[in-house]
Amino acid sequence: MLTTDRFGLPAVAHWGAQLDERDLPGLVASASPAVMFSSFDEPRSFSLIADRSSGWSGTPAVELGSGGRPLTMWRQLDPQLGPDALHLVFRDAGELAEVRMSFALDADGILRVRPSVQAIGSDPVDVHALRVLLPLPARAGETLDFSGRWSGERRPQRSPLRDGTWSRQTRRGRPGHDAPFLTMVGTAGFAFRSGELWAAHLAWSGNQEVLVERLSEGAGVHGAVLGGGELLDPGEVRLEPGETYTAPELVLVHSTEGIDGATARLHRSLRARPGHPQSPRPLLLNTWEAVYFDHDLGRLTRLADAAAEVGVERFVLDDGWFRGRRDDRAGLGDWFVDEGLWPDGLLPLSSYVHERGMQFGLWFEPEMVNPDSDLARAHPDWLLRERPELTWRHQFVLDVSKPEVAAFLLERLDAVITEAEVDYVKWDHNRDLHAALGADGSARVHAHTLAVYGVLDELRRRHPSLEIESCASGGARVDLGILERTDRVWASDTNDPVERQRIQRWTQTLLPPELIGSHLGPAEAHTTHRHASLAFRQATALFGHAGIEWDLTRSDADELAQVRRFTALYRELRPLLHAGVTVRGDHLDDGALLHGVVSDAGDHAVFAWVRTETGHTGNTVRVPLPGLRPEVAYRVRVRTELGEASRHEIADPAWMASTDAEFTGAVLAEGLPLPVLNPGQALLLELTAAGGRA
Repeated sequence: MLTTDRFGLPAVAHWGAQLDERDLPGLVASASPAVMFSSFDEPRSFSLIADRSSGWSGTPAVELGSGGRPLTMWRQLDPQLGPDALHLVFRDAGELAEVRMSFALDADGILRVRPSVQAIGSDPVDVHALRVLLPLPARAGETLDFSGRWSGERRPQRSPLRDGTWSRQTRRGRPGHDAPFLTMVGTAGFAFRSGELWAAHLAWSGNQEVLVERLSEGAGVHGAVLGGGELLDPGEVRLEPGETYTAPELVLVHSTEGIDGATARLHRSLRARPGHPQSPRPLLLNTWEAVYFDHDLGRLTRLADAAAEVGVERFVLDDGWFRGRRDDRAGLGDWFVDEGLWPDGLLPLSSYVHERGMQFGLWFEPEMVNPDSDLARAHPDWLLRERPELTWRHQFVLDVSKPEVAAFLLERLDAVITEAEVDYVKWDHNRDLHAALGADGSARVHAHTLAVYGVLDELRRRHPSLEIESCASGGARVDLGILERTDRVWASDTNDPVERQRIQRWTQTLLPPELIGSHLGPAEAHTTHRHASLAFRQATALFGHAGIEWDLTRSDADELAQVRRFTALYRELRPLLHAGVTVRGDHLDDGALLHGVVSDAGDHAVFAWVRTETGHTGNTVRVPLPGLRPEVAYRVRVRTELGEASRHEIADPAWMASTDAEFTGAVLAEGLPLPVLNPGQALLLELTAAGGRA
């Protein structure tokens, strides 16, 4: 709800739970604070375009300049109400810039705000920052966001909110493995199933900042602010008269039902997008951890045979198919099929895969180039400028903002996709962009990111049925900007199920499971060298867009039979897993996890009871199964197709021996005693309505 401050600028009177219309006059009447000692002689305010000229001492919403002078003293023009959004328009005192903030609130309660600025005078305008800042009430006193590293993404971190600025800035040219991802601020101790919170995500794949800020004087009648925007380098955006800069969209959500409440709103909103994947998510096999760079048509057709026999629906050929690519030191950028490895091109493999009833996918890393490549030797000016010592995985970054570079990439990808009849592209991005300067020394992350979006958009226009995965050395580019142009993300380069349980748990705070690639890897994890049982690896991969990354040709008959049971279970449950409500349990010991998916109707659910490390308790207490309808009676079935979970006990709880036990959702919310599992184990529980009301 909006009101106006003493300068006539729009200010947020309320952002949170829906209120009755009778409450609105009171909110407006109480939107101004007291006048304090050692302060302005008027009440302080906090507007949507807050800066120092209106008495705001915190981070400005708008930082623009022209001729070395800041643009300030904003005034509001008449608001504009479009079919889907409210547009608030402002001009500075010198009439040099016009700022527009577009607000769209969807049916699921997701608020999307996109600011833009146009140079309307006769002088250029420098854009230093264009942020969205919304106020928070004083009861929002704790923050939760994320950090991480390669193969260890989305590690949550909590802290109490203190005076000052909690600023998360990513300068990697991509969000990074340590991206804040979803920044939450809530009541003390907010958890998955309890507490009130406000959260923000920047839908942008380049440099960014998200901040939470509390000043001693507050923000008008509010306690703090939450917001963010693109992090621009000096000189990166200069607008000539008539030009416009449109900032990334900030996605905001409020919940009175804990993190799961926010997650449910976000998932429903994302699933309502016109471009959200509609077909069942094909179970895929990716060849990377099966063959690495060892490409041979005979070996790959044998792998395709094994994949088809266990129920794989999409076969993806990873890195190593193009000219000069025998390892990661050469060839990147030369997007021509290697004639030595593939004398007849990729079509024989693609056709073989299609004949076996599977889709064919192919790996690219279009933005990158090895110095040891024909492309780098022919066009050294196409590379973003970095110190020559700062290779990363033996590669540099192409300046895709150059029209000739974007045209080259489109031509090569289009040609290979067409010739090889490719259904699916795994688009990788294996290094940060650091200096990321153009040939003229200008900062290029902003222009590069927009150009990558442009290539993706045009590629999809040319190939409407093509699906694309966003991979960035795992989960370093997981954001809603890239997902406007892709169909799923690769959450992490680790397939270690212990690590994956945590990574997928927190990635799902923002993204529904069908957008998150989750693969069954070999017994020894490629990244950690930890060994895990096949059953645990399968149970972990089940709760996402499932796949396999394992050389099935080296598996024995028992393993292949178990994998067939896994693929069958995935196909059976994916209508629920990819459309239901994600729920997670609270108040468990550090080595235990409880997560699941409940149908919208509340009549069907699947839960995973997971033990990642030895617990400190010697017994099993009631474990609540959340998200169920309290009045419905449920039958609980242990699904053992993936194998029996190893126990650390003499016998299971007695209820598990009954074949006809029923429990109401109210009882299940109190909890069932569950088996004490050994570490590295998972138990799958399926719940179905018993056919009547309790």
